Amino acid sequence: MKTTQESIFSSKTLTYFLQLAETMNYTQAAQILGITQPALTQQIKKLERTVGAPLFYSVGKKLRLSDAGYTMLNATHNIYDVLNKATDEIQQTTSATQGSINIGVLASIEDHVFEDFAIKYYEAHPNVIISFHMLTRKEIWERLENNRIDLAVMYLPDESIKNWKPYQSKKIIQDELLFISSDEKLAKKKRIKFKDTTTVPWVTYPENYYLDQVVKESYKNQLADLPTAVARFTKPQQIYRFVAATTKTNTALPSSFMMANPTDDNLHTLSFEPAIKFDLNFVFRKDKDQIPRVKNFLDEFDSYLRAEDYLSRLQKINQK
Repeated sequence: MKTTQESIFSSKTLTYFLQLAETMNYTQAAQILGITQPALTQQIKKLERTVGAPLFYSVGKKLRLSDAGYTMLNATHNIYDVLNKATDEIQQTTSATQGSINIGVLASIEDHVFEDFAIKYYEAHPNVIISFHMLTRKEIWERLENNRIDLAVMYLPDESIKNWKPYQSKKIIQDELLFISSDEKLAKKKRIKFKDTTTVPWVTYPENYYLDQVVKESYKNQLADLPTAVARFTKPQQIYRFVAATTKTNTALPSSFMMANPTDDNLHTLSFEPAIKFDLNFVFRKDKDQIPRVKNFLDEFDSYLRAEDYLSRLQKINQK
């Protein structure tokens, strides 16, 4: 039978504590965890009674970690690091052609190339089960930390990520954000200045999405007024369809999306001046790429990109 202390320090309780420590908001943390706020509050109070000290305190409406809270946070991270390292060491002895691979993909990324590769990979390795999860950045990092996904596909650099120590990345491609418009006056142009892109409203990603932040930072750096958004969607396909259906909106989408999807003859694609570039990467816990089936997946994905001439085709899109 489990003791009370063992029950309090369960994985679930520590996950609740970590989520609250990340959001510093009981309501938001409870929503992310899929529980009620009173249930979360009760678990945190039980944890505080067990350690014998408050883990959080309030300053006005803002929640803060106490000294005991910081100690618990460091200890919890250490616990997960030990468990994840043990899991990785065990998995490194497993087969390269059996088992499962869980991949978290940033929801705003064009995923055709990953879908196509998954089909070919299954044909070659039918005993490896690949699961793709479309996630937000918060969900990706929470699952990486808890070892619930093996690989994440996301854009970098990402200034919102503060603790890179346990992780490493592998570049897939350099991507570029392209300006999309139906304005006929742009038909023969290849580049456009930031100040000339805001004559009509935009359709874009939700606020705080990576590419929305990239756009805002780029316009800020160029001392240009931000575009006015009249609609926001999480997926590039939704944004593109909206712009294609109207003559009064613009947008900006990655060149990887434009390469993978048929273009509308009524829309014109231009590079920004200066160009907005970023990298698409695999992100994973250190040494995760030494697990045989993960290493094999990454190696074969590289081979697939070369065989499909993906990088060259992407470069041609960016040079148009």
